[in-house]
Amino acid sequence: MGAYQLPHWLQAAVAASGGLGLFLVAFLDSTFLPFPSVNDLLLIDLSIQFPARVPYYAAMSTLGSLIGCLVLYEIARKGEEAAFQKRAGKHAAGIRHWVKRNGFLSLLVAALLPPPTPFKVFVLAAGAFEMPLRPFVMALVIARSVRFYGEGYLAVRYGRGATRFLIGHKLAFTLVSLLSVVALYALVRLLIDRQSEAQA
Repeated sequence: MGAYQLPHWLQAAVAASGGLGLFLVAFLDSTFLPFPSVNDLLLIDLSIQFPARVPYYAAMSTLGSLIGCLVLYEIARKGEEAAFQKRAGKHAAGIRHWVKRNGFLSLLVAALLPPPTPFKVFVLAAGAFEMPLRPFVMALVIARSVRFYGEGYLAVRYGRGATRFLIGHKLAFTLVSLLSVVALYALVRLLIDRQSEAQA
């Protein structure tokens, strides 16, 4: 599917509306209207202008993306494999096998990787193959939070150079984000395991 671009006047309107605009673009980008990197660039721009609002902007972007993904997830659950097969095409078999065995990790990684990663295919697969809702939501919240809060931090630190920094260090930023998520996941699992042992 081709990517749509937000008209300049609409980008200006979204930027002027702040967190609500970020929520809307993130929601649309996670459903059926792809806006590659538009949300990231708007978040960076707003974070530079209003550094104290970074947590709010990142939270609204995360929430918009999560709700958009939940819409796709529910559509895939009701349509079972039809929507997934249509979107995944020749990659359907491989993605199906991977998601069934590593659903949580798949979403973590896919949600962090930059475009043109077929992130929505993994969301559709999670719904089609009935991945439990709780790990689905947790994976998205963790991954998107790391991504958007990380971009906000870079915007505050590097100012107008943040966009150039992200473009020039896209792979490094992705790897650091992945390592952060894996470390956080390992820590949470360790705490859960220790709590279970204490209660046993």
